[in-house]
Order: sequence, then C-alpha cells, then structure tokens
Amino acid sequence: MRHQVCFLLVFSLLIALLGCTTSESDKKTTVEYLNSPGIEKFDLPFSEAVRVNNMLYLSGQVGNMPGQMKLVEGGIEEETRQTLENIKSTLQRYGADMDDVVKCTVFLADIAEWPRMNKVYKTYFNSPFPARSAVAGSGLALGARVEIECIAVLE
Repeated sequence: MRHQVCFLLVFSLLIALLGCTTSESDKKTTVEYLNSPGIEKFDLPFSEAVRVNNMLYLSGQVGNMPGQMKLVEGGIEEETRQTLENIKSTLQRYGADMDDVVKCTVFLADIAEWPRMNKVYKTYFNSPFPARSAVAGSGLALGARVEIECIAVLE
C-alpha cells in the first residue's frame, strides 16, 4: 500500500511538472509593424519600428525636423541632437524610453566627426550605457551627417 501511495505522489508530481512546461510549438512570436500617423505620405519602403514580443527595433533615424524630410541646420552636433530627439519620441510613442535601449548603431558620413557626435550622444543615455557600434558610410538619407538605429527592450 505504501508503495502505491508513493507511486501516486510521484506520478502526480510528474503530471504537475509537465503541465507547467511550455513546448516550443506553444510559444508564439508576435510581430507588429509600427508607423506614426502621417508617415505614409512619405511613401518610405520600411517601418518606423517593429515590435517582436518584448523587443522594439527602430529603423535608422536622421536629424530631420519632425514631420518633414528636411535636416536641421547646424552641423553634426545639431543633427545628432535632433536624431536622438526623434529616437526619444519614437520610443515614447511605443511605450519605451532611452533607458530601455540596449543597442545602438551609429552611421557617420565622416568618421572624423565621431568625437563631436559622441559628445552629444552621451548626454542622452545613462550608465550602464547601451552596446554600440559606429561606422563611417557615405550617402546617408537626406545627405545626413549621422544616422542612428536602436534596439530597446519593452517591459
């Protein structure tokens, strides 16, 4: 009798444990393509952001004035500031903020402008800083000096 009770307890425990696990086929990936109202007028071939489960992937942003396809004036510092303000606004629109950013990629038209871009960049993030890559490229959108893309984790 005691063996039967032990067997039933072990069997019940196994059933309970199996009921708590999730198989790979039960996990669903949710993907949502996001665009601000009015962005469709620019007929851009990409989404402003894509949410995949709790990750938010932002397309590269440049220092354009909100709602326009025109860069701010003032050089690399002002473009960097406006780029980061655009990123900040996009993050807020989708439920995140700069502290949620875990990775940035910075594209510069001229790598020699990196120190001036970096001076502005670091005023937008707190320690611990997100991971980052910076590369030089030519032909950025709208003739920009800087473009930045980010990945954020949503709570």
